[in-house]
Amino acid sequence: MNNSSHSKLISFIWSIADDCLRDVYVRGKYRDVILPMVVLRRLDALLEPTKKEVMDEVHFQKVEAGFTELENEGLKAASGYVFYNTSKWTLQLLKDTASNNQSILLANFEDYLLGFSPNVKEIVDKFNLVSQIKHMAGKDVLLDVLEKFTSSHINLTPFEKEDPEGRKLPALSNLGMGYVFEELIRKFNEENNEEAGEHFTPREVIELMTHIIFEPIKDQLPPVMTIYDPACGSGGMLTESQNFIKDPEGAIKATGDVYLYGKEINDETYAICKSDMMIKGNSPENIRVGSTLSTDEFTGTSFDFMLSNPPYGKSWSSEQKYIKDGKDVIDPRFKIQLADYWGTVEDVDAVPRSSDGQLLFLMEMVSKMKTLEQSPAGTRIASVHNGSSLFTGDAGGGESNIRRYIIENDMLEAIIQLPNNLFYNTGITTYIWVLSNNKTATRKGKVQLIDASDLYKKLRKNLGNKNCEFTKKHIDKITEVYMSALSRKRTEELPLESLVFDNSDFGYYKATVERPKRLKSQCTDARIETLRYDRVLQEAMQYAYETYGDSVYRDVKKHQKELLEWVEKEELNLSSAHKTKLCKQDTWDKHLRQLTTAKKLQNIFGDTLYTDYNVFKKEVDDELKAQKIAIAASDKKAILNALSWYDAAAAKVIKKVVKLTGDKLTQLLEHLNCEEADLPDFGYYPCHAERSRSVSNDVPTSLSLRAPSRSERSLKKGEYVVYETESDLRDTENVPLKDNIHSYFKREVHPHVAEAWINLDATKIGYEISFNKYFYKHTPLRNIEEVTADILDLEKQSDGLIADILNLV
Repeated sequence: MNNSSHSKLISFIWSIADDCLRDVYVRGKYRDVILPMVVLRRLDALLEPTKKEVMDEVHFQKVEAGFTELENEGLKAASGYVFYNTSKWTLQLLKDTASNNQSILLANFEDYLLGFSPNVKEIVDKFNLVSQIKHMAGKDVLLDVLEKFTSSHINLTPFEKEDPEGRKLPALSNLGMGYVFEELIRKFNEENNEEAGEHFTPREVIELMTHIIFEPIKDQLPPVMTIYDPACGSGGMLTESQNFIKDPEGAIKATGDVYLYGKEINDETYAICKSDMMIKGNSPENIRVGSTLSTDEFTGTSFDFMLSNPPYGKSWSSEQKYIKDGKDVIDPRFKIQLADYWGTVEDVDAVPRSSDGQLLFLMEMVSKMKTLEQSPAGTRIASVHNGSSLFTGDAGGGESNIRRYIIENDMLEAIIQLPNNLFYNTGITTYIWVLSNNKTATRKGKVQLIDASDLYKKLRKNLGNKNCEFTKKHIDKITEVYMSALSRKRTEELPLESLVFDNSDFGYYKATVERPKRLKSQCTDARIETLRYDRVLQEAMQYAYETYGDSVYRDVKKHQKELLEWVEKEELNLSSAHKTKLCKQDTWDKHLRQLTTAKKLQNIFGDTLYTDYNVFKKEVDDELKAQKIAIAASDKKAILNALSWYDAAAAKVIKKVVKLTGDKLTQLLEHLNCEEADLPDFGYYPCHAERSRSVSNDVPTSLSLRAPSRSERSLKKGEYVVYETESDLRDTENVPLKDNIHSYFKREVHPHVAEAWINLDATKIGYEISFNKYFYKHTPLRNIEEVTADILDLEKQSDGLIADILNLV
């Protein structure tokens, strides 16, 4: 169906809604009637020619053979399809015999619907059609709608026919039906101030996907082929794939059987897809309704080919409970194994953010690829995604893990960037991912990126957001470039660029760079007072103390009711656990204990300012022991934290001292893959080097030069200082996989931050793909002479105003 025929059909169907339903439904609800009636008329028109044969078969089974239940196979054979209707009615007969009595028409219509085979009854149920015809009958418009849909000027069948004047009415294919559906949805939603539906895939994009999926192996196609779409919508990708490989005039002349499988969550699109599967003679039972992510409908089944345009930018949070139990992934489709930085293989999650589930659909397809033992050709996948699948997610996160798994297992053949505004209901940039688990020798270890964003033909009239399209020539050129698996530069004649990369070019190490904690310490009233309150409960505890005084330390329970009422009134939004903690006597006792101990330390140390936390901590420990003050480790830590703060001029805080000699040193050097002299780059500082560094005039003043601390002066050769890290100064560097983290650190980090070191054990591996980085086209700025000439040229047109402004006169 061409664009002109498509527009005429849409206009005709829309006129039905406007003429018959205007005062019966709000405009946004027209779809509840129009969509099911389109499908119903499509099926009904196909059954009309064999209506007599079906009724003869019904008579034979009931009367002559005496069957108590009708036998399906005989009825299917009589109708010529995998569906049938055993009532005496057709839509045309319902219309022709109707009177003004809506009750009789309704009864006849219901009898007609009950006569359908079970597979069509499911479609009727999904559309909730029975309640709709009852509503129309009650509003006296059912006959009007019937007259419109049985008009000889409309053709909803997949066969050409002529109208009463002899003009050709083109066939409505499955893909054409999808276009009609999508355009009607868009118009209905616009009338109801709603956003458009899912992103229907244009026919030329499907054609491109079929070329790329099937042509590379057209001479090695399996004798029996299975094709799967986990987000099949109205089934366009499935049926167009079948048409492509079975077209007797096409480049591929497959002789084997083709079986189509799909799943769709939307009842309306599922009903359309299933009806077209029945019309085409495919197995409608292979099309399932429901969420692909929630239920592994085809568990244990693998497929030869998979094509899909899954929903992107759509939340899957309502389906998380089927995939994750807390933090644990419970669905094996989304659990994978990857090696960490040290080469240890571990189970990791392949689950993206809950706000966008498109990569889950890709993993669903990956989980259903045939192994080379199952099929020598393996499995080929084409999947449409937006840009977020290329780069969102940090190293070690779900999105990055998925990209890494696919690339490291050498499944990604190519990614093709499509033009903007190519899709029906979105103008965003989209990409086709091409996967295979049986790459050719030239593609092994490689990924091809193709930028086809500038290759398109403008439409004379927009279809929704769609304002451009691929021509057959464009599809052939993209396919040719893809099949070559070679790099090529864009030209004016063919604005199409291709680049080929090694798999590892997309990977990187996320290396963690640490800096030492530097603390000053002092016993001040303000810092000591912070110990009175829990950090999370500070506002509530402060109110309680200021309101009830010391009585909260004797019995906070007696103030519980009033305190919790105040919390609710102030809308502090405390959890039940925090409310319990607030009213627990142990909470108040603990903070009073810390406060009292800190005040005792203040009596000893006064307001002395310590620039070396190591010294301060040692003296606090000594005094607590001398004063025989028993204190829990957690209380002491809280006190020290309250009395200390970061200051770049303070001494570095020592975490521990380790002795590295003999085998222990050898093992560490092998683990870090470095020399002994490089250990400071990994956070191990030899004591003698630290002392010399502390007094060296070569060290920048920003490192706070000082004499060795008391704890450092006691260190011996072979002992190494490990410093506490300052989390606020922690940074990460993305180091290409082809680079070395240590070399990168010495080259890019150490010259700028001499006291930094690498935390190699925190290293994660990530993968991302940046089309902008690889295909960026730099446009240089014009030189100043050209800009000046333009300004002066404008000056002649502005009567001297610019010259006055620029003071050139």
